[in-house]
Amino acid sequence: MTPDSSSDSVDDPLFDSGHRIFSNKDLLKIGHVPEADRIVGRDEEIAKLAKRLNGAVHGYSPENVMIYGKTGAGKSLVSRHVSQRAQNAAEAGVDIGTAYIDCAEDNTETQAVSSLAAKLNDETVTEISVPHTGLSTSKYYKLLWKILDVQFDSVIIILDEIDLMNDDSVLMKLSRAEEAGKIDCSIGVIAISNKIQYIDKLNERVRSSFQHKELFFKPYDANQLREIMANREDAFRDGVLSEEVIPLSAAFAAQEHGDARKAIDILRHAGEVAYEDGAAKVQEKHVRQAQQHAEKDRFRELVNGAPTQAKAALLALTELSVNSDDDAFLTSRVYDQYEQICDHLEMDVLSVRRFRDILKEQAFLGVVEIEKINKGSAGGIHLQNRLIEDPHVVRETILEDAWMQDWSSE
Repeated sequence: MTPDSSSDSVDDPLFDSGHRIFSNKDLLKIGHVPEADRIVGRDEEIAKLAKRLNGAVHGYSPENVMIYGKTGAGKSLVSRHVSQRAQNAAEAGVDIGTAYIDCAEDNTETQAVSSLAAKLNDETVTEISVPHTGLSTSKYYKLLWKILDVQFDSVIIILDEIDLMNDDSVLMKLSRAEEAGKIDCSIGVIAISNKIQYIDKLNERVRSSFQHKELFFKPYDANQLREIMANREDAFRDGVLSEEVIPLSAAFAAQEHGDARKAIDILRHAGEVAYEDGAAKVQEKHVRQAQQHAEKDRFRELVNGAPTQAKAALLALTELSVNSDDDAFLTSRVYDQYEQICDHLEMDVLSVRRFRDILKEQAFLGVVEIEKINKGSAGGIHLQNRLIEDPHVVRETILEDAWMQDWSSE
């Protein structure tokens, strides 16, 4: 049983953990699935998705669904919410299983199918043990098919950030399993992507077997973001939030294409900053500090897995941005700075062509903006590079890398 976080039984300041500020911090977790009345602005999407999964509730096959939308638009939240409700609403004698896979984490076919088998398996029922590693992909599939047939009539599988998977094999095999006679249990797949072009990149065979319906989530507006956070106000103790906190958090998130995740993240960070400051209330200054924390966290997610050479390229553009009145620089100038960094860190220097490719990759990720500059018939066309992120945030984040820490600008 989870202890009541609003209890006054904690009186040792060593173990206070924010209780002066928070009453139920779980409400501010990104993966938290709230009750129906806390979900804002997604009634239409909930109804449409429920219609596609309706078959599972009544004992026949649910449809496959492809959900698009920007980060923080409620795609994962609604998918998990509707899946849980379908499981709870199943007719007598109909057993529905649900599983959520984060494809940013399980990004290979073997990782995804082994995670599915482990999450859906009830060993006391199946008498099957699913090892975390050590089996071939085909053996994990065989375990999964057996687990599904023993336990369920239908299964709803959510593949979040499906575009981060190394290939589309798992999508094809899951959607064809029943037709191919692998299982008697039916499978409905909810595939989620931030990229509307994802489905166009699938080969014809996969698209043919997936046979999906599409659902698009629009970004939240500022009013919806305020309502989303107001519905989580009871994460804090009564009277702790100053009246400007929620509107300001919503305004910051609205600037990021209506990202509800960012709004909630800022709100949680603001509470943590207030607690660290020893403040009795969360105020505007705490929100502004929290927004800076959120920017660093978001950028850290983008660069944490980046190769060292990509970090060196970004650091080169960052140094120019921090130490110049200009905010955009020709590729040749960025490359010169990159060579200095590589020389100082004793790294191999990539060719100019490969260096340009790295900058293009960072532009695709939304970290760098590249603009073509036409200098006329004599000068030709050149590429100019600009950091989209705050250069001080970029520099601080990159220098957290142990390899990069030895760098100091001249």
